Amino acid sequence: MIALVVLAAGMGTRMNSDLPKVLHRLAGAPLFHHALKSGAAVSPARTVVVAGHGADQVTRATLAWDDTAIVVVQEPQLGTAHAVDQARAALADFDGDVIVLYGDTPFIQPETLEAMVAARARADVVILGFQAADPGRYGRLVVAGDALDRIVEFKDATAAERAITLCNSGVMCADRAVLFDLIAAVGNANAAGEYYLTDIVGLARAQGLRATVVTCPEAETLGINSRAELSRAEALFQARARAAAIDDGVTLIAPDTVHFAHDTVLGRDAVIEQFVVFGPGVTVESGATIRAFSHLEGCHVGQGSIVGPYARLRPGAELGDDVHIGNFVEVKNAILGSGAKANHLSYIGDADIGEATNIGAGTITCNYDGVNKHRTTIGARAFIGSDTMLVAPVRVGNDAVTGSGSVITQDVPDGALALERSAQVTKPGAALRLFELLKAKKAKREQGTS
Repeated sequence: MIALVVLAAGMGTRMNSDLPKVLHRLAGAPLFHHALKSGAAVSPARTVVVAGHGADQVTRATLAWDDTAIVVVQEPQLGTAHAVDQARAALADFDGDVIVLYGDTPFIQPETLEAMVAARARADVVILGFQAADPGRYGRLVVAGDALDRIVEFKDATAAERAITLCNSGVMCADRAVLFDLIAAVGNANAAGEYYLTDIVGLARAQGLRATVVTCPEAETLGINSRAELSRAEALFQARARAAAIDDGVTLIAPDTVHFAHDTVLGRDAVIEQFVVFGPGVTVESGATIRAFSHLEGCHVGQGSIVGPYARLRPGAELGDDVHIGNFVEVKNAILGSGAKANHLSYIGDADIGEATNIGAGTITCNYDGVNKHRTTIGARAFIGSDTMLVAPVRVGNDAVTGSGSVITQDVPDGALALERSAQVTKPGAALRLFELLKAKKAKREQGTS
């Protein structure tokens, strides 16, 4: 069995923010959700998040992702070994391996964690390392063959050790009992007075335990410590997501202008035009087209549907196959059956729209009475005339029609025509007389001010 311990206690001073660092968003999700998502690939039996700064906020965000996760608080914050040690009680009855992840390191890939779990067969402690293009001040991994001898911090390294390019990511895997026994032996006799998790490798070797290294590309180990780094990480994520979509058979007309969320799903032969933004929770089925300048979040788009340009799909929008949502149409918490159309300047909120129904331009489902939301139901093959106001709760039946400009406040039976208009009054010549009167009044005012 596997348990995850995700370190998410840091303030992130360099972010210059009141928000905890791990709650800053990357591809529409808090940073530490990316670590949790990668960790999910190894099917953890238990997940522990170590919070600190903004613990209440981090707790809410943790439970929003996984309501079975355990949140513990590190206070005061005395180093990485001290942080992991806060999970000791939460894992006291756990029998298996523990993977330690960092909430500000979002790009660790699932296959990397799987390789670390597999490496436990040959070592008691597994460290994730990477070959650094510029090792800088990273801790160096000193290896002999397949064995990891020690981790040397840059400030303590000799010239020969500083020449090593195999560096420490901080991610590790070890048996639960071994990990916490080693942490108990970690001291804080250093300039910062902190308990460093890296010390457990040397302690393990001193006890005759085995340590080894699994490597990954350097890009996976990118940590986020500033807004500039967050921006670079966003660009990296978007580049990867665009490339993956294209490889999966999606057409991106102008790839650099399309923005994905962490969980965007696009079917084969979908076409995504310029300047489309995907928020979290979007699935677009095969053969659908999302036209330029559309924004989608928390919605599902069926096969062959066309959305946009300039459309907005909000959470709860469910489009069946071959649905058309046109320019300046907003859909929220509404289900549209196959072949339904709303092509112009409409708001469809809290509604059920039947198959092959046509929604005329300017139609609004009036779903909010100032206190409560109410639902509009429109049957199949209905025709809703332009500028119809549907005052919910209300139902329009199958094959029914509403006249343009109507305010529908009562249910319309199947096959019925509903009209709600006052009588038109036409006064011959009145327009000319009105304008002559207005012009005369204006001239009189201008004379009085001259």
